[in-house]
Amino acid sequence: MNSTVFTRRRFLREAGSALALSPALANVVPAFAMASATEGSALAESDQQMPAWEPGFLDIHHISTGRGNCAFLLCPDGTTIMIDAGSKVPQASPKTAKYLIDAKPNDSLRPGQWIARYVQRCMAQAHREEIDCFLLTHLHDDHMGEILPGDTSISPISKYGNYQLGGLMDVAEVLPVKKIIDRAYPDYNYPSPLDDPYQKNYRAFVRSFVSRGGSAERFKPGSATQVKLLHRPDQFSTFSIRNLAANGEVWTGVAEETRSIFPSLADLKPVDYPTENKCSLAIRLSYGKFDYFSSGDMDHEVHYGRLPWGDIESPVARVAGPVDVAVANHHGWRDACGPEWVSALRPRVFVIHAWHASHPTMAALDNMLSTELYPGERDVFSTAIKPESKIAVGRLGELKSDNGHVVIRVHPGGEQFEIFTISNEDETQRVIARHGPYSCT
Repeated sequence: MNSTVFTRRRFLREAGSALALSPALANVVPAFAMASATEGSALAESDQQMPAWEPGFLDIHHISTGRGNCAFLLCPDGTTIMIDAGSKVPQASPKTAKYLIDAKPNDSLRPGQWIARYVQRCMAQAHREEIDCFLLTHLHDDHMGEILPGDTSISPISKYGNYQLGGLMDVAEVLPVKKIIDRAYPDYNYPSPLDDPYQKNYRAFVRSFVSRGGSAERFKPGSATQVKLLHRPDQFSTFSIRNLAANGEVWTGVAEETRSIFPSLADLKPVDYPTENKCSLAIRLSYGKFDYFSSGDMDHEVHYGRLPWGDIESPVARVAGPVDVAVANHHGWRDACGPEWVSALRPRVFVIHAWHASHPTMAALDNMLSTELYPGERDVFSTAIKPESKIAVGRLGELKSDNGHVVIRVHPGGEQFEIFTISNEDETQRVIARHGPYSCT
């Protein structure tokens, strides 16, 4: 916030560190903080393309491949950021492949190849040809790329090194990437060695990437400068990205201080070590009054109270404070998007990255839609939904959109934003629907 006005969002945000320390306070808010928004209905169906990006706009593309997470950010000064680039390989688990959403737009290319082509079209609007920063939320294949070990017909060998292509590796095969930031570089051994085949493949890629002049870093919880505008930052002083958490280290809300949510590994049995999902990194992006939250696959699983520290998503949401747009944790699965997470973030818009029949589950969707957790309107968008899921999860009919690329466009200055749903049936970039404008609060 660059204003001195004591708005409802500022009140709740500045209370964030206290809320993070005291869950009992999470639902104590003043009356003015309970006001609801009314904007955001669909404007019209459209067969036209989304207006081109221009300096001052912030575009956040949630790319729909039906195979994993990927968000691409074209920032106000032309800085380019990608968050995850996942790809599931149906042949890797034939018995469960039937639960996957169909590949978007089709399976003639690997998901990472479709992502690269999509991003190239976006970057051309800013006369950019490279990704300035890639953020990997955690080391799971639906976020960085699954491979079929040894099968080069499914997962070819890179022309740049001894690793196979899939997800991020496919993107980097086509588009130059300047920097990679993940939660575990360079040793990849917390809480235990990350040695699954696709993780070893990613590590081989990172070694090759660095040997060829690329930069790799470990994510620094609490920092507001590790991920930043690189081209004309002085012209957009209200833009920032706060590193909220990774590996259980959570920002306190004060300077760059952090606190540990997870116990020492010495006090845990290996079977109870924090999962890869719980170790996900989290960010809050701000531009003027606009705020955006993303935290990979964080969850609130406590194993019936046996591991009370396992609810990592709630303290992270409390320190983030209310936002305009929140990406659903863990695809909206049963162990994520809990009541405390929803009530702390209270976004106007939720975005779900979906690739499986269980994305989202009824419990998570109920929480996102609940006006008991916070009042007012909210819109939920999903990048895709498996048709059969609509029978089992009746409330999926309440989604604003259940198929297509979900693009957030924040207007210059960060006072309002719109949402475009873009067809994932082909590469025409056809607008299916346009929603907004929404006012940032």
